[in-house]
Amino acid sequence: MKKIFCLMLLLTAAITAMFSVNVACAEEGYSVSAFSAYMTDAESGRVLYAKAEDEKHEIASMVKIMTANLVFEALDRGEISLNQEVTVSQTAAGMGGSQMFLDAGATYKVDDLIKGVIVASANDASVALAELISGSHEAFVNRMNERAREMGMNNTRFSCATGLPDSGEQYSTARDVNTMTRALMKHDKYYDYAGIWMEDFTHPSGRTTQLVNTNKLIRNYAGCVGGKTGFTNEAGFCLSACADRKGVRVVATLIGGKDSNTRFAEVSGMFNYAFANYSRAKVAGAGEQLGAIPVRGGRVDEIPYGADSDVSMLIKTGEEISAPEITLPDKVKAPVNRGDVIGTAEYSTPSGEKITVNLIALESAEQATFWDYIKKVFI
Repeated sequence: MKKIFCLMLLLTAAITAMFSVNVACAEEGYSVSAFSAYMTDAESGRVLYAKAEDEKHEIASMVKIMTANLVFEALDRGEISLNQEVTVSQTAAGMGGSQMFLDAGATYKVDDLIKGVIVASANDASVALAELISGSHEAFVNRMNERAREMGMNNTRFSCATGLPDSGEQYSTARDVNTMTRALMKHDKYYDYAGIWMEDFTHPSGRTTQLVNTNKLIRNYAGCVGGKTGFTNEAGFCLSACADRKGVRVVATLIGGKDSNTRFAEVSGMFNYAFANYSRAKVAGAGEQLGAIPVRGGRVDEIPYGADSDVSMLIKTGEEISAPEITLPDKVKAPVNRGDVIGTAEYSTPSGEKITVNLIALESAEQATFWDYIKKVFI
């Protein structure tokens, strides 16, 4: 009887612990059934939800998020152009999996290839762009891994530009995928493609391929502005997407969903949680006076100062942003030009989120002349 009683106590404790964990998850945020998940404020990177975010997994076609980043970075540097024509190699045309069915030896514009990657997750277009930018697929993959290190993605390894599972060892984490998704969302040109739901693409030969966006949230979730899906048996159903409502922009990443519908439902739920519990608060405006600082050796005794840019922070319901911690010298020495940086202001929330902004002179202060000192004595 004593053994049975002890077992009952242990079972009761275990059930209680499980219930407590579930309640805690419900209180903290949206709970998902996937292997791992991670949601952040797209602007600051503030973590809004995390589950096994540093576990390494295959990520399937979400690999193309880094491929797209490198393509848009090459565009920004002027190394390639949207109207540039690319002759498709046999290697690129022969890629399996998702394709836009490029013809080997035919020429396509960079613009069309990007559309294939972003909208239809086209493996053939990914490799064609990789060969254009780096000279070979292998060299491009090396650059992908270099760029990952530069972005702090220390738990990621790429072995191809597509995510196909037969290319060698490759893995990432929900945190790292979220990082490269946030980077991709900073490229304005990306949104010219991300919002396309369905489009008929005409090849140079005249035949047509229908491109359909793999990210169903573009059509089914109000505020979704972009994202990338992925699926293999090892990775499960994956999605990293961005949504924006009323100035709150978040990136939600999920690896290892049990099926496609659950993947989209759980990311939608993460978005819903964020928009229901967070808002963006303006704490300072560019050029708005925050105070005044004495001037030494100037024609004026003091000048006003303020933030050099608009400052806003993502806050959770019930949070308050503290008064800024101002770092300024006791005085500034003339001459001072309007717009000169003279200090900093740091804003913070109770949860530990911080943002620092430069403080600038809002007016100029010319150096005082001999006659200015005479005037001060006699006036």
